[in-house]
Amino acid sequence: MTDVYSCNDPVQRADGFREAKLALSRSGLVVMPTDTVYGLAADAFDPAGVRRLLRAKGRGRKMPIPVLVGALDTMRALATNLSREAQALATELWPGGLTLICRQQPSLRWDLGDSRGTVALRMPDHADALALLDDNGPLAVSSANLTGQPPPTTVEEARAMLADAVDVYLDAGPTAGPVPSTIIDATGDVPTVVRAGVVTLERLRAIVPTIESPETH
Repeated sequence: MTDVYSCNDPVQRADGFREAKLALSRSGLVVMPTDTVYGLAADAFDPAGVRRLLRAKGRGRKMPIPVLVGALDTMRALATNLSREAQALATELWPGGLTLICRQQPSLRWDLGDSRGTVALRMPDHADALALLDDNGPLAVSSANLTGQPPPTTVEEARAMLADAVDVYLDAGPTAGPVPSTIIDATGDVPTVVRAGVVTLERLRAIVPTIESPETH
């Protein structure tokens, strides 16, 4: 069985991060904690790793994989034509439970699914997740579950579904889930909520009063 490393034990954490870095460099998969649920991660710039992630979840290409970043500056490196509203939301709410769909830089050579020139970016509010991102750069991360099953809030739940399809499991104890991140489409003239989540509409409108949600249409 694939090894599980406790992030609450300094020695195991160091071993787990080393093994995770090695796995990600070889198109492998890592289950990692976030501030919402456990995520299934691959190197965002490794198409073979992303394909393996999709296969492990039983997920098609029509739903592109989001990318987790470790710093606000990384968003500016990966996205283009960022509106003032999108930058204000990221500045106020990152790290945290907000995912922003942006136009990707046209020079990027990656394959996250049928993204049509966009990328969904988030900076998680979790120390171990941020350390892993600092170690490895942007990661393509989806919830660590089989498609159609509930997203896991423990490593045990993730392992029961994904088993040996994953190379390394990083266990930081139960996450705050199961409510997912709020997703905002920031590619148009007005930012629009496309999935309700942990960041409320009231909180969003305190930063960008013009933000739209499905209820406003």
